[in-house]
Amino acid sequence: MNDESPPKRRVGCLHVMLFVLIAVALTALVSFFVFKAVLFPSAFRPVKLNAREEQVLQVKLDQLDFTAPSSTAAVTLAPEPYSEEGAERTIRLTEKELNALLARDTDLANKLAIDLSDNLVSVKLLIPLDEDLPVLGGKTLRVKAGVTFSYVEGRPVVMLRGVSVMGIPLPNAWLGGLKDIDVIKESGGDAGFWKAFADGVEAVRVEEGRVSIKLKE
Repeated sequence: MNDESPPKRRVGCLHVMLFVLIAVALTALVSFFVFKAVLFPSAFRPVKLNAREEQVLQVKLDQLDFTAPSSTAAVTLAPEPYSEEGAERTIRLTEKELNALLARDTDLANKLAIDLSDNLVSVKLLIPLDEDLPVLGGKTLRVKAGVTFSYVEGRPVVMLRGVSVMGIPLPNAWLGGLKDIDVIKESGGDAGFWKAFADGVEAVRVEEGRVSIKLKE
């Protein structure tokens, strides 16, 4: 009785060739999308608030005297004596409100996004490169960074978690050795931005989706 082993071997080879072709096609497809995502990342979608959220944000901005002037109506300023009585010293914003404020800036709307999690502020930034640059000219650089914000023993603590470019984390040496170092403490008693910031802050709290900063008198 004759067996059918030779035809089976021939069909097996065809299957192997088919699998190889599929694997090559999938590899090429994945490589294309990775290349496109790295060198031609899509712009971020600007955050939009609904009517109620917009109203809540506007109340917060009004409390901070940060109301943006309307493009359709002129703003008239009335003279009044300066007073701090009843002034709001705590800034509270949600992650969505922060990104919505960025969306009002046409230069940043599609290039910058902020994420708030427990004690961590993360930023994604798209940087268009000049056409005259070699190799990467005309491409868009994708940068991610994370900064830790907390309040310990009556002082704010600010530490750089890290920076990555095109998905590659930069070595600590390239960042000046600043990773996971309290930049306010390292600045010591020297006068400067970080000392002034620390001396003027009574409390800082960053949590999932929101941030609050209480200022001293």
